Amino acid sequence: MEKLKAEGVIISPDTERKQRIPPGQHETPAFPVLHYGPVPQIDTAEWTFSIFGLVDKELELSFEEFIKLPQIKVFSDIHCVTSWSRLNNLWEGVPANAIQNLVKIKPEARFVIVHAANGFTANIPLEDFLQNDVLFALKHNDKPLTAEHGGPVRLVVPRLYFWKSAKWAGGIEFVAEDRPGFWERAGYHNHGDPWKEERYGR
Repeated sequence: MEKLKAEGVIISPDTERKQRIPPGQHETPAFPVLHYGPVPQIDTAEWTFSIFGLVDKELELSFEEFIKLPQIKVFSDIHCVTSWSRLNNLWEGVPANAIQNLVKIKPEARFVIVHAANGFTANIPLEDFLQNDVLFALKHNDKPLTAEHGGPVRLVVPRLYFWKSAKWAGGIEFVAEDRPGFWERAGYHNHGDPWKEERYGR
C-alpha cells in the first residue's frame, strides 16, 4: 500500500479498513462477468463521450480527445450486489472530477446520470461522483479493459456496489432531480452503499 502511495496511486478509503469485506459478502480471486443483454463491441473510432444537462455548454469528445485528458491510477476493492468481493484492483483512466475542468456545472445540479451502451443508465449523487477515487477506467491491473468488463471505457465508483460502475460508458448528464437508472428501476437500491447493505429497495 505504501509503495502505491509513493507512486502517486490514489488509495480508495475502503481498502484501508481493518475489515475490508462488507456484511453479506465473500471474497473471490475471480473477476466474474455479469451484465444484462449482449456485450457490445464498440469501435473507438466511432465512440464519443457526451457531457450534457445542467452545464454551461454541452460537450462531446472523441475517444482520442478523451484519452488525452489527465489520467490517474486508483487502488480499490470491488463489491458486487450478488455477494462477491474482489480485493486489490488497480484502475487507470480519467478521473470523474476532471469533468469540472471541461464544463461549468450549474449549481442546481445534484445528480449524475451515466449513459452507456444498450440504453443502460445509472444514477449517482453528484457528491459521490466527484470523489477523488472515482474514474472512467481504461485499464484494469495494467491491461486495457475487455469488452466483457466494460471496455473501452467503464465508470468505477469504488465506494458503492459495483452495478453503479456502469460498463460501456458513453456520457454523463447532470440533473437537479434524481432519476433511477436501469437496475434501480428493476428493484435495486437507489444509492447502493455496500457497508449499509443497500442492495434492494430504497
